[in-house]
Order: sequence, then C-alpha cells, then structure tokens
Amino acid sequence: MTNIEIQSNPGVKTLEQRGITSWPIWEKEVSEFPWHYDEQEVCYFLEGEVTVTPEGGKPVKIGKGDLVTFPVGMSCVWKVHKPVRKHYKFG
Repeated sequence: MTNIEIQSNPGVKTLEQRGITSWPIWEKEVSEFPWHYDEQEVCYFLEGEVTVTPEGGKPVKIGKGDLVTFPVGMSCVWKVHKPVRKHYKFG
C-alpha cells in the first residue's frame, strides 16, 4: 500500500530550499472527485481543508500549512471541505 506523507507547518527555510513559492498554484472549490497519480506530486497547502482516501486505505485529513507528498500509482478520492489553494509540483 502507498502512503501519503505529510509535514505540518514546515519552516520558511524548507519552503525556500525546495523553491515552493515558484511552483504553480492549483485551486479547487468544495467538491468530491476520484484521482489517480501517474507520477509523484508534492504540494503545499496555502488554504483549504480536504480528506483524501486512498483506494483500500484510511482517510487522511490535509489542510493549510501542510507539505504533502502523494506517491506515484495511488488511486484515491478527494473530498474538498473548504476551498483549496496550493502550490504543486509533479515528478
């Protein structure tokens, strides 16, 4: 089974070292949808609150201030509770 890695409130230094503020921004309204990761995604939540449930796994709550790594090959369902705004990078 694949794991979602979450680092809550990483320091400014971590964000700067990874160049996160230069990554594109993705926004999504309150909704629910299936998703499959063809490649790894690393993202940093600027706003919002979601529950991501991996296929065959337990729900994971993610929100503002979380630096998250979604593994390649994972299928899941995203449930957006509060509108999301995040920096993201694939690969």
